[in-house]
Amino acid sequence: MYNMDKEIFDFFNTDLQFIHGVGPVLASKFNEVLNGRRVLDFLLHAPSYVRPREILDSVTNAQTGDTITISLMVKSHKRGGIFRGRRRPTQIVCADKFAAPVTIQFFNVNYLDYWTEKLPIGKWRIVSGKLDYSHNSGAIINHPDFIETPENAYKIPKHQAIYPSGEGLTQKTFSNVRDQIFKIIHERISAYVCSERMLEFLDALEHVHYPETDEDLTPNGTYMAKLAYCELFAHQTAIAINRRNRQEQKNQRAIRTKKYDLMDKFYSILPFQLTNAQQRTIDEIFADFRKPVPMMRLVQGDVGSGKTMVAMAAAVKMAESGAQSVLLAPTDTLAQQHYSKLAPMCEKLGLVCDVLTGRDKGTSRNEKLISLKSGRTKIAIGTHALFSDDVMYKDLGLVIIDEQHRFGVQQRTNMRTKGCNPDMLALSATPIPRTLSMTIYGDMDISIINEKPAGRIPIKTSKIPALRVNALIDRIAPQIEKGAKVFWVCPLVLESEMSDMTAAQSRFEELNTRFSHVGLCHGQMDKKERDKVMAQFADPDSKMRILVSTTVIEVGIDVPSATIMVIENAERFGLAALHQLRGRVGRGSQQSYCVLLYSNKITPDGLKRLDILCETEDGFVIAEQDLMMRGVGELLGTKQSGWIQYHFVNYREHRDLFKLAQTAAMNNNSDDEIWAAQLRQIFGCSVTAGA
Repeated sequence: MYNMDKEIFDFFNTDLQFIHGVGPVLASKFNEVLNGRRVLDFLLHAPSYVRPREILDSVTNAQTGDTITISLMVKSHKRGGIFRGRRRPTQIVCADKFAAPVTIQFFNVNYLDYWTEKLPIGKWRIVSGKLDYSHNSGAIINHPDFIETPENAYKIPKHQAIYPSGEGLTQKTFSNVRDQIFKIIHERISAYVCSERMLEFLDALEHVHYPETDEDLTPNGTYMAKLAYCELFAHQTAIAINRRNRQEQKNQRAIRTKKYDLMDKFYSILPFQLTNAQQRTIDEIFADFRKPVPMMRLVQGDVGSGKTMVAMAAAVKMAESGAQSVLLAPTDTLAQQHYSKLAPMCEKLGLVCDVLTGRDKGTSRNEKLISLKSGRTKIAIGTHALFSDDVMYKDLGLVIIDEQHRFGVQQRTNMRTKGCNPDMLALSATPIPRTLSMTIYGDMDISIINEKPAGRIPIKTSKIPALRVNALIDRIAPQIEKGAKVFWVCPLVLESEMSDMTAAQSRFEELNTRFSHVGLCHGQMDKKERDKVMAQFADPDSKMRILVSTTVIEVGIDVPSATIMVIENAERFGLAALHQLRGRVGRGSQQSYCVLLYSNKITPDGLKRLDILCETEDGFVIAEQDLMMRGVGELLGTKQSGWIQYHFVNYREHRDLFKLAQTAAMNNNSDDEIWAAQLRQIFGCSVTAGA
């Protein structure tokens, strides 16, 4: 590492409390906003936009709402305080160069000592802030952002970078800390020999932190694009190293021999014919099994495309050599659902299948742990309880992760440590556009199931205004009487004065007056109670015909008899979320329907999203459209544990950079290795053995 680069990295890792004017209290506030309190954390926190401060000679040339910088002569002071039960602001009466009056106001201030010193009568001061007007006082600037003497006018920026902030942090604090940081960086640049790439990187950072227009902060701005490429290159080199490390690993599969013939029997007990896409994916998995290195494969497929049966085929193939497989589900409900579907098949094959979740306690849990440790249990289905410290396996050969994006990297790593580099098979019902797959799943091989099982009837999707909800209820009432089951999804749990969206509680109460046996399910309920309601709705013999719910049912409940999905305020959801919700119906042999209720406040973009959903059931087309219209935050959810949270990369606007960075990482030469390592350190890209 270059001498200068080492100095820079030492400074990058400096705690912000040691920057002049910060201290431990402000550093802790920065930590809440930056998710870190190092200088580097600050540098990776880009401004959101630029606030221009137009320099004017007179307020008569400005309009209400303008942010202006102007020279003012201080005329008088008016003390604020409580007068006749009303609070009055402290006022500083001034005039501009053309004698136009301007009043500076400070609320909740009842003393003048500070402002007497800051704005002395008879002196000129440069004031910058947002202009307002009052019938009584004329031009007003409330709580100016800057007040400086004429000789210090240079301290007021013509273009102020506005940062995403938090409680206790002003924009002036951000600016001061930024200035201190770059002052030190320049001092170190002048004192040491610097690598050219580091200089270019620091130059790009400086331009982003000192933007002149909003264009400088757009994804395609020159310096934002440079930083985005650096960030992508860092992640892509980490992915390339992880893939290379995995190729060097060995697992126990190489020393196992086939003990049983199970696959022919597995195919014979299937109640349906596998689709071509399912069989192709199974063949790809079995080809991986024949390789000497651990498998790392992602199976992407739409809701109802048959991913679970592909995973079952992989587990049966693993059992032929006597090895064990685990199927990891994100919720108890989904784990139990998988168990109820797969356990009967295992019984026909002579395989012991168990389910292990957080519900298992005492003797029942101990018996299952003994069976796993002895190797008797060949397929274990469960939640994160499967990788608890006291859970041991005799020969764990395959880890299957359902809805894998709901598990963090560390959880996946913990599962792999339960065996000797077991094969990993991840399942995802969230279709991801290829651009995202390159970065999110770059170290995995990908199989796509793009067909649905025979006999599945396309879901009829329609959109109607919320004002016609009563007519909708009248239309579905006869179908409910005939035994149809209905999902009714609302965006909120309870009514709120802050929102006009329909709440699940109020819709439940309303439907309960019309129909009997209506269920309610939402995230604020006790988990056991919620699971109980879901199980009751899923039970074919249950009398519950309508389940009013929030999006907790998006993944994790399979009710083949449910044929109607109603989604209120559908315009508030992303396309991917709507597609997932729609996928809760259409799982049986009957015609299913999805009705999208929208409010009268829907935007043209909102209508376009609903139209796309009405036109296609192809999850990959929908995901691509959602990415283009709303961005990755809406497509994936900003807090999903498995996704990369970039600082400068915009998935939608930087699509071309993904391929460039991936190609550069794959062709990485020795000259690039030092720089790539530095970028990985800057952007926190971990290099592992294939987590």
